[in-house]
Amino acid sequence: MTLMLKPGTEWTTLYRRCRETAPEAFGADRVNNHWGGSWRADGEPRLAVSPVDGTEIAGPPMIDAATAEAAVRAAVDQHNAWRVQPLAERRARVRAALDAWGEHRDLLALALVWEIGKPWRLARQDVDRAISGVEWYLDEIEEMLDGRAPLDGPVSNIASWNYPMSVLAHAMCVQALAGNAAIAKTPTDGGLVCLTLAVALAAREGLPFTLLSGGGRELSPVLVRAPEIGCVSFVGGRDTGGQVATALADLGKRHILEQEGLNCWGVWEYSDWETFTGQVRKTFDYAKQRCTAYPRFIVQRSLFDRFLGAYLPAVSAVRFGHPLAVSDAAEELPELDFGPLINAAKAKDLAAQVADAVAGGAVPLYRGAVSDARLLPGQNTDAYVAPVALLEPPRSSPLFHAEPFGPVDSIVLVDTEAELLAAMNASNGALVSSISTDDPDVAARISAGVRAFKVGVNKPRSRGDRAELFGGWGDSWRGAFVGGRLLVQAVTRGPAGERLPGNFPDYTLRPEEHG
Repeated sequence: MTLMLKPGTEWTTLYRRCRETAPEAFGADRVNNHWGGSWRADGEPRLAVSPVDGTEIAGPPMIDAATAEAAVRAAVDQHNAWRVQPLAERRARVRAALDAWGEHRDLLALALVWEIGKPWRLARQDVDRAISGVEWYLDEIEEMLDGRAPLDGPVSNIASWNYPMSVLAHAMCVQALAGNAAIAKTPTDGGLVCLTLAVALAAREGLPFTLLSGGGRELSPVLVRAPEIGCVSFVGGRDTGGQVATALADLGKRHILEQEGLNCWGVWEYSDWETFTGQVRKTFDYAKQRCTAYPRFIVQRSLFDRFLGAYLPAVSAVRFGHPLAVSDAAEELPELDFGPLINAAKAKDLAAQVADAVAGGAVPLYRGAVSDARLLPGQNTDAYVAPVALLEPPRSSPLFHAEPFGPVDSIVLVDTEAELLAAMNASNGALVSSISTDDPDVAARISAGVRAFKVGVNKPRSRGDRAELFGGWGDSWRGAFVGGRLLVQAVTRGPAGERLPGNFPDYTLRPEEHG
């Protein structure tokens, strides 16, 4: 069967529609930055290509530190004007922005497909979750703000590329609803056009948003250390997060730093393998390029044969490929588990890690092939990686102790509960973990000992929406926890001496301990 690019989904068509929808934000040959209430053709556009097939796409307009400093000063002026707006006015403007996002939902989603390789279902889901999540805050915000006030300065957002709408744009709306201006740095690896369109639609409704592109070396010192910034919100890897934490160490500034951790799934005294097979397949959504992905399975040695009988059918059923490839023009876009990785460099690096792990003694239990993917004839495949499963990666391998952020699973065998728990805590803190067991006592013991913010029993855990809280232990999180009421508390001022739930240098406060 020969596949074709679905008509109407071409990059050129997408960009033309973005220009028609928000001409102030998109030039013929560049995307603009937004600060001081205006769209500006400043910064030098950087070359960018789509991970989907290597097509050249709009690159981020990279500004320098001096421009970023001017943008922060302008955001402070916006903040001071916005913070005194009545809540009813803020709510109405956020509601109008959500309506605009809903009207252009599929255009935002198509941008996510081209820019970060999300399959169509997951791209639309990202937009929908942003809208529905903020809608929940519109209904709940009045009670959450009781006795609280906006911060003294705007919130600075530095986020990874994988969830531009449901994490970054969502957070910016809640920050504005709480009375703050919001600054965002576009992720340099992808999401520029989607975020620019979302901000353009929100800015038309009067939301105090600033959107800047630039390198971390030039912009991070400004967006992190500037004294005018009221809070720094970061989502990304441990290396960059550690640098941000170091920069914040002496400032006493409000911060939210979500960092990666090796999320593990333990299997002990378990028998419901049919359910487990379905759960494994779902862990490959978006090629495990998510902060709550499960790339490590810790398995009781005596159950390894049964584990393989459930695991291998699941991984072999995973469907991946070009998210916009169809067999004829009338066909719906394909239902895929994932498309490409974020870029060719990441795919090359991950393939090298797998090869080195096998050379070091890991046993390849499963290795798919890119030739199995749904692809266009002759298309560029540099960013594609097929599913891989390795048994016992060597301790010297990054795959042993770090999150791969790609469709690579590692399996570790253990003989005792103590070994199981130690293996699940290999990365000194995680966002989520799960344990599959028939024994409630085992579930309780493991859940109590795992250093993960959320632990699922016979099911996976996710970031969650609406009222669900989110954070991490150990090196996976620094600063205030978020989700539900905690997100609003993190970006507002409460009573004097308030201690926010979170993981701070001088204390850790669990949400359930917060009165």
